[in-house]
Amino acid sequence: MLPEIFTYYPTLYLFDREYQILVPMEKPALLWIRVGERNYYDHFAGTIRSDNGVHRITVPQQALDEAGCYTLCWRTIIDRKPYFPESEPEQQYTLSFRKIGEDPKFFHASDVHGAIDVAIEAAGILPDMDALILNGDITNFLDREEHCLRILKLTGTVTKGEIPVIFARGNHDSRGRRAEILGGYIPHREGRTYFTVRAGSFWALVLDCGEDKPDSSQEYDGTVCFHQFREAEDEFFKEVVAAGEYNDPAIRHKAVIVHHPFCHVPRPPFDIEQELYGSWCRALREEIQPDIMISGHTHNPGLFLPGGELDQLGQRWPIGIGGSPDGKHGAEFRAATYHFTPEGIHFAVVDKEKNILEEHLLQKEAEV
Repeated sequence: MLPEIFTYYPTLYLFDREYQILVPMEKPALLWIRVGERNYYDHFAGTIRSDNGVHRITVPQQALDEAGCYTLCWRTIIDRKPYFPESEPEQQYTLSFRKIGEDPKFFHASDVHGAIDVAIEAAGILPDMDALILNGDITNFLDREEHCLRILKLTGTVTKGEIPVIFARGNHDSRGRRAEILGGYIPHREGRTYFTVRAGSFWALVLDCGEDKPDSSQEYDGTVCFHQFREAEDEFFKEVVAAGEYNDPAIRHKAVIVHHPFCHVPRPPFDIEQELYGSWCRALREEIQPDIMISGHTHNPGLFLPGGELDQLGQRWPIGIGGSPDGKHGAEFRAATYHFTPEGIHFAVVDKEKNILEEHLLQKEAEV
């Protein structure tokens, strides 16, 4: 049983080639994680943090993948005075860990819009998932710190701290009085929320399109600068293409994970960044050639093929839309499962009662 000092189980965000492990705690405490013979600390320039509520500790992906377990170590603070601070004796709690396998299964939730308990229940359809994919709009908005913490409730309850989470931000996750502190609850590096992941034969490019209207929209009233954010993301995208890691013969499955399926051009004022998104689509077509784009945003779950209703900028890959909210605008909760196998990708849309509503097999093209 999880010790009472922990608010929820740890969340192990897979980000680039590391795990960013977020651990929410009920009391001020010094926290470190032991993997094998090495300790990893939550610290600022050598000073171990104790009063930040949600701890973040980074562990190299390879180290944890090889160890298959990790130990939470902590000392509850009594009085952190300037000289001779006092804390309780060290305590430990060990959790097993399972890395993403060769034929991975993912449970995908997007557009949860605050229905955290519903999403947790639905995830029970895939108890042997390799990882949880959270793909944006997990909240309606972030007006209180509690709204941010709900993300860690969802991730911790579903994964029990034993499997990875891949997180892509959505537009609703960037709204509200406390949206500016979201970085304390999601994976990033100095505000960079786009990255790649590689686990065995699986490779993914995870992108963040930010908001879905121009920065000048009165809806934002000058509180966002997403165009500049996307320009920096574009430079990152070009670096990924230039590096060409996705061409490694050991990689059998390639995906793009992004909340907004940006090959789709919606009606105004949502028809933003067509030149930029068009260049991304061109790079995907000509260089990366993903097997699938894993998305949300539209609240219209299902499989969308090239030439279909989401193809305005040259889509050459199937898009799985894997989420709709519970009761918002008359919609019913939907999520999705993805199973990557040698024969192809098994994609299914599921509901909150864990029923399969729609299934598809995207057969993998024979290698020449």
